[in-house]
Amino acid sequence: MIPSTARVVIVTPVYEDFEASSRLFKELKSELGDEVFIVAVDDGSVKQPLDTTGLDLAEAQGVVLKLRRNVGHQKAIAIGVGYVATHLHDGQSVVVMDSDGEDLPSSIPTLMQPLASEQVDVVVAHRKSRVETLRFKAFYAIYKRLFRVITGRSISFGNFMAMKSSGVKRLSAMPELSIHVASAVLASKLRLATCPLDRGPRYAGQSKMNFVGLALHGFKGMMVFAEDVLVRVGIASAIVAVLSVISGSTAVFLKAIGYSTPGWASVVLGIMVLMFMQTGVLALMTLMLTGVVRSGTVTSELGYQDFIDEILVSAATDAPVAAAAVS
Repeated sequence: MIPSTARVVIVTPVYEDFEASSRLFKELKSELGDEVFIVAVDDGSVKQPLDTTGLDLAEAQGVVLKLRRNVGHQKAIAIGVGYVATHLHDGQSVVVMDSDGEDLPSSIPTLMQPLASEQVDVVVAHRKSRVETLRFKAFYAIYKRLFRVITGRSISFGNFMAMKSSGVKRLSAMPELSIHVASAVLASKLRLATCPLDRGPRYAGQSKMNFVGLALHGFKGMMVFAEDVLVRVGIASAIVAVLSVISGSTAVFLKAIGYSTPGWASVVLGIMVLMFMQTGVLALMTLMLTGVVRSGTVTSELGYQDFIDEILVSAATDAPVAAAAVS
């Protein structure tokens, strides 16, 4: 159970990052005082398993959800959101943020300001500045344009966001949340507001996300809109197929009337046949991908409990709340 006195509930995934998360808890307590309740999701850490030490040192109310295994950053967030959705009180706000310090606790009051409007359900952080390499910035710019072309939607935010209780309950019921949090927010049809914020440096250690992991994360964002991608790829395949047929027919016609050099028509016709077959294979692969995504295992409000091995409660949490949290 989340205490009714908590105005802000923080959901943050933690994986092998005890030092950074402990500093985050202290800064959250310093910034928000007794109005904050922290839900830290330990994503199957082995080398640095998370316990309530960081919360206790910060004298902050909160719980640690220890997962049975490593499920990945996005699903860990989905599990935390599912837990919060079943314990949240009306009027409380939820902030999702990373535990490494790149999402600044000092930015939370600014991030939450647009929630005062009745026309806003979710506020997402749009980065004004990034502490990233030039290569990352270049590939991220390419990814955003590719995402728009393939899905028909724009994405310029990550996991740092603030939500009303109604938005949390809606998102927790979406299986897409465990695939890609930002794309799930776009697919939820919730009313969004954007808040420009700076990105901070890591508290400690190195990022565990390499280039391959980032690429996979980006493709998962597109998977949420698999049906839209299928339609767009199908249309593109149909256009290429029609052009292949027209080009092949033109080559045969030119050959028949003698306006081609020896072997030219055969080469062109062969290339057009290959293009026609490849577009068909591409459409089939996209259809299969859609089926795999939709039939895969997902996390929702009704299934998050299956991933939690243990719930640890901080010493500062009220006894009745602590008893309810682990029940």
